[in-house]
Amino acid sequence: MSYDKYKSAQSNFDAPRQAEYRVFAEVTRSLMKVGESDRKGSDYFEAIDANRRLWLALQLDLSSEENALDEDLRAQLISLAMWVDRYTVDLLKGTGDLEPLVSVNRTIMEGLNTQSALPES
Repeated sequence: MSYDKYKSAQSNFDAPRQAEYRVFAEVTRSLMKVGESDRKGSDYFEAIDANRRLWLALQLDLSSEENALDEDLRAQLISLAMWVDRYTVDLLKGTGDLEPLVSVNRTIMEGLNTQSALPES
């Protein structure tokens, strides 16, 4: 493979923050879509589960010693991930609405968007 082809293929991959933003955006769109439908069918439960899995993966990454984020920020995000997990259980039981999850995800997306504008250290 030539260098030009390699460079072209490499540019198709997102930077880590961009990838995280993209995943949060996809999951949040799904939550918003099922929130508008006001039905609790399979799409509803799949969207909630996708959000729960995203936050579980985030919590796992934040718990890793290799994670380079500041310890205080990591602790705050882990606490938030734990809240998402508890809130998801309530949603699965039929109590609550999706707006708090959408709001939290949007806040995280704003932070990722701001961070992606900063140079990587």
